[in-house]
Amino acid sequence: MISGLISGVLGLLVSLLIIAFFILGERKILGYSQFRKGPNKVGIMGLLQSFADLLKLIVKFKYYSFQSRSYVSVMGVFLLVCLVIFYCFIYGGYYSFSYTEFSFLWFLVVTSFTSYSMLCAGWGSYSKYSVLGAMRSAFGSVSFEACFMCIVVFCAICYGSYSLTDYWEAGWQGLLIFPSAYILFLICILCETNRTPFDYAESESELVSGFNTEYSGIFFTCLFACEYIIIFIFSWLGSVIMVGGGFLSVILLPFHLLFFMWARATLPRIRYDYFVNFFWSVGLSVLLLIFFTVII
Repeated sequence: MISGLISGVLGLLVSLLIIAFFILGERKILGYSQFRKGPNKVGIMGLLQSFADLLKLIVKFKYYSFQSRSYVSVMGVFLLVCLVIFYCFIYGGYYSFSYTEFSFLWFLVVTSFTSYSMLCAGWGSYSKYSVLGAMRSAFGSVSFEACFMCIVVFCAICYGSYSLTDYWEAGWQGLLIFPSAYILFLICILCETNRTPFDYAESESELVSGFNTEYSGIFFTCLFACEYIIIFIFSWLGSVIMVGGGFLSVILLPFHLLFFMWARATLPRIRYDYFVNFFWSVGLSVLLLIFFTVII
């Protein structure tokens, strides 16, 4: 019990430290992809820019007493923070071998609650644009969860367990045997984390920043940080289920993080009906075909 708690706290601290430099790296790559330098003023080569932005955001305050619906938005932020903490407990428990018997199933359970947090955050922020962004994000999460459930069952059949610790000895052969499942998993995590080209919750050109339009200060910081922590957790999860938990996963994890940066820098936003049709017609069909192929 104590080791699981300590590992969860350490997992959260490691995730927060990593996303600080991941945000900086992403802004640098986005800058150079658009022929500009990106952050380079605060600290040496801009290394302290993320910490300066954090300090600027946490000292800002916004009073919610004049809006009855704003308490719902605060509840949505707290729910998202709690879900991210649960993610970090699963991540930390993987390395301390605590609470790992059904750890992969716990990922599916926690993921199913993210759409509720988005709906609460969007509906409670008192903006019709936020409601539209939250509704599109919630339906996108449902599309992701259907494919993710197939991936969970598929991995459980291949490895004979729902425990991520049993995937430690998995090798790189899985990438060669089932490359389509790996590619679909990468597409799915882009959807779950609201990243380009599936950033329908935060499509600035259409929704004025989407569900976080009315947020500022520490609440915006929580929404922003939680998004990046989920990116890191799912990048790590993809490394574990594809190549195991050894040295190969350490190599594959930076590739996943760079994949998110590359997608944001280069890919255009896909039309929403194409996105829905792909996940329910193409993605789900391919995963079910792989699933029945393994059973046979």
